[in-house]
Amino acid sequence: MSTKTLRKRISLVAVTALTAGVLSVVAVPSANANIAAATNAAAEAGKLNVAVGANTTGATVTDAAVANAKSLGLIYKDASSTTAQTATVIAGGALVLYTTNATATFTAYTSTGGSFGTPVGGAGTQTVTTVEYGIGNTSIALSGTNATTVALRWAAPTTAGTYTVSAYRNVAGSAQMTNLATATDATLFGAITVTVVASAAAVGAPVVANSTCFTNTSGTLTTSDTTTTIQNGESIYINTLLRDAYLSPITANGNIVVTATTGANVSIGSGTQSAGTSGTAVAYGAGTADNSDSVRVSQATAGAPVTATVTITYNGTTICTKSITIRGEASKMVVSNVGAAKTSNAGAANVAWLADGTNRDGHFAVTLQDSAGNTVLPSASTEFGFSAATVTSNVVTAVTFDNGDQATSLSSSLPTWAYSVGKYTCGSTAGSTSVTLTHTSASTGKIVTGTLPGRCAGDAYTYTASFDKAAYNQGEIATLTVSFKDSRGNAANSDTAPGAAQFIVPMMTFVTATGSATALTKANGDMVYTLTVGTTTGMTAGTYSGIIDFTSLTAVAATKQTVTYKLSTGGDTTTNADVLKSIVALIASINKQIQALQKLILKR
Repeated sequence: MSTKTLRKRISLVAVTALTAGVLSVVAVPSANANIAAATNAAAEAGKLNVAVGANTTGATVTDAAVANAKSLGLIYKDASSTTAQTATVIAGGALVLYTTNATATFTAYTSTGGSFGTPVGGAGTQTVTTVEYGIGNTSIALSGTNATTVALRWAAPTTAGTYTVSAYRNVAGSAQMTNLATATDATLFGAITVTVVASAAAVGAPVVANSTCFTNTSGTLTTSDTTTTIQNGESIYINTLLRDAYLSPITANGNIVVTATTGANVSIGSGTQSAGTSGTAVAYGAGTADNSDSVRVSQATAGAPVTATVTITYNGTTICTKSITIRGEASKMVVSNVGAAKTSNAGAANVAWLADGTNRDGHFAVTLQDSAGNTVLPSASTEFGFSAATVTSNVVTAVTFDNGDQATSLSSSLPTWAYSVGKYTCGSTAGSTSVTLTHTSASTGKIVTGTLPGRCAGDAYTYTASFDKAAYNQGEIATLTVSFKDSRGNAANSDTAPGAAQFIVPMMTFVTATGSATALTKANGDMVYTLTVGTTTGMTAGTYSGIIDFTSLTAVAATKQTVTYKLSTGGDTTTNADVLKSIVALIASINKQIQALQKLILKR
């Protein structure tokens, strides 16, 4: 934060000062408790530390000898020593702060409440400036020699609340920071958000909101993995670190009970322990170490899909509930996104056909599923194959699965990698063949099959174009379909791009990109375009004709296609001609009725 924004009222005092300081607390008859670290950290340049060692004397100890420094009434202190520290202290308690300067620099401390004591440590007599920046805000500036530790006490307010203690340092050779508002080179190197409480809450009782409980596949306490869905045969771990109201680890042992719903077995141990044999596990511990109180969840029945809810309690208090999914073994194959391959293609495929954003080239996609419909990942491309009896010598002759094109992720953020991709080879003859695909599990040998409706055809040679409707109102959506045929009249393949095109469609606006068509979007040889009826400048009702020209095809054998359509602006579209036509029809009807009446009269 910029020190220029601080407002000042300055009063100067002469005092013996030292290098960087340490926060300390005023003496109150209360002991430190629930501190994350057992002993004080070493003083280090650029770090702002708080004395966290045990203190049962009822008084603070402000000492530059780090091992001796003691805060008072300190309930909690996190492990940080930079600008995002947190601490909890009883009202009237005090923090002892300490730091070390790497060079002869000046250090200043500010707080939003409480007060600072006289700094100790260092060498030499320096001028200390006490500065007030509004109600309850105080500052003290000091300097010291190289690598000298300075300790400083900060007395917490007697009113419960949240306060901030900050430490600044400026560069060697600068003027002493007697006024932070003008110390333009002052740098914030430490800040502590201190919560002052009227009295200590119950110690050792876990608080759910403060306790760590997350899943991964390693059985160690880490925030880098929050997996809740795993593959068949794998185990997932729920790791806990119990903390009380002050974020302090629970040190007392208690009864830890884990239960899982039907289908899952659980166990409690350290790290990657053995799998459980039932849906309930009980242990007696504290949940204090990274590798302790790790719950392993596995399938109760091998190969069966599991969706289970796991609940963990400590002395009857529910710490967390997790939903776990373990995929079963593959029991179904779904073949989708099937395109038509080029005759005599030798297994090549258009990378744009699948259009999945991964540039995987293929003619079709394969998704493996377990009995519950969950996606299952293959171990390798070698698990896939096809039945040789279902291919032919001149249409679909073979199927291939490249290892780099196999499904590798179950993440919802990577849906394109939840399915595998395959290609098929075509002979010289256009036609269709149903090929049986196979997946053989490398671990169990179970075989799952699916059907590939393979089709072989030549490149686009001619085409036709048509709209889905003959007439549209302004604002409607129009669909333009261009159907491509090969030189023998078969629907064209999906491998070869039909090339660049020119579209002239008056009074309509394309939503789908035009330009050069990289692949046919439909397996039946079609390209589909979407348009909105009208333009940004409006629309004039009438009948129009558009021209669709795939230039590389019309230059050889194809014919430019004309599409005719009628547009209206909506509402009452009756014209004067329509009114006149209705009047003439009415008069003719009246004349017929008069003639009929005359005949009836003459008969009498």
